Amino acid sequence: MSTDMKSIQISAEPSKDPAVCKFTVNRILSPEGSVSCRSVSQAEGSPLLEALFAVEGVREILVFGSSVTIAKSTEEPWQVIGKHIGAAIRKSFESGKPLIAENQSEKLPSEEELREKIETLMEAEINPYIASHGGRIEIVDIKGTVVYVHMSGGCQGCASASVTLRQGLEKLIFGNIPEVTEIVDVTDHSAGRNPYIQ
Repeated sequence: MSTDMKSIQISAEPSKDPAVCKFTVNRILSPEGSVSCRSVSQAEGSPLLEALFAVEGVREILVFGSSVTIAKSTEEPWQVIGKHIGAAIRKSFESGKPLIAENQSEKLPSEEELREKIETLMEAEINPYIASHGGRIEIVDIKGTVVYVHMSGGCQGCASASVTLRQGLEKLIFGNIPEVTEIVDVTDHSAGRNPYIQ
C-alpha cells in the first residue's frame, strides 16, 4: 500500500461527549465494515489500531469506512491529542500492510447480539423514562452497525424527539455499545396525532 503521506487529509469532528472525537480520512481505512477495539492486545496485527493505541490517552477505537472514532481517558484537549492521532494514522500507512487485520472483524458482535444488547439497555434505561411521557422507542432494524429506531406514543411528533434521540438514546448506546456507529430515526413525526401530554 504505497501512499503519499502529504496527500492524506484528516479532519476532526468532536462529538457532544467531550471524551469522544471522530476523525475522517480521505482514504478507506476499513473496507470490510466496522471494527471496534478496546485494548492493545486486541489491536495486535492491525497497523492502524496498534499505532492509535500507542497514543497516550486513547481508550477505545471504532473504525468505520474512512472514519476513526476515538474515546479518550485523559484530560488533554483534542487539539493536542488530535495531532498525535493524525501522525499515528499516517504512520500506519507506511507499513505497506492492510491497516486492519483480516480476522479483526471476527471480534465484532453479530447483528443478533447487537439487537439483544441494545434492547436490554433500552428496556432498562430508556423506555422506563420516556414511558412517563407517554412514549416508547423500538428497534426497527439493524444493518451492520447501523441501528434503525421508531418512536411511538408521546415521542411521535414531539418537538423534543430529536433531543431524546441525540442526548438520551445515542449517548447511552454509544457509551455502552461502541460497536454501534449510527442510530437512524425512521419515525414519521408528521403523523403524530397527540405528541404532547394533556
